[in-house]
Amino acid sequence: MATNVIINSQQPHQAPSLIAIHSNQWSTSICGCFDDLQVCCFAYWCFPCFACSTTSEFGECFCLPLLDVLWTTLQMGLVPSCIPPVSMSMRVAVRSRYGIQGDMAGDCVYATFCNICSWCQMAREIKRRSQTLTVINAQPTMMAAQPIIVTTQPGVITSQTMISSPATQGVLTSRIM
Repeated sequence: MATNVIINSQQPHQAPSLIAIHSNQWSTSICGCFDDLQVCCFAYWCFPCFACSTTSEFGECFCLPLLDVLWTTLQMGLVPSCIPPVSMSMRVAVRSRYGIQGDMAGDCVYATFCNICSWCQMAREIKRRSQTLTVINAQPTMMAAQPIIVTTQPGVITSQTMISSPATQGVLTSRIM
């Protein structure tokens, strides 16, 4: 599921709190090219490279989208089938991994009629959901310090409590946890 993080620090004496919001929707629409122009420009100028890069970022074989090109070439000579199988399966896999609502019928429509836009939406989703969260605390924090033991006589520090007799003055005993 998607996690959008909102940092709330409206009160000056409190540390900012993190609020996580889970979403089971796509983070951008199918036509949300202005949400990430870099992704859309890459897809427009070199779609095969873009599809291979997106597949690789998702963790699949880099050359997998090239099978769609081969599939389309084979379909021109045989009985044509409009659905590009790799595009469809990638869209289903992205939805499944991130828990996005939808069904295979919608995936089929997007992969068939809006293929480049569908790949752009998948790339934006992969990019947004794979970003790591970095929390920066601008508030000063105090670390709990261990007590410092200072002796003026030579002593021995052990990990177990020692029984000291009056003859062994100057032996420091402590229990280290």
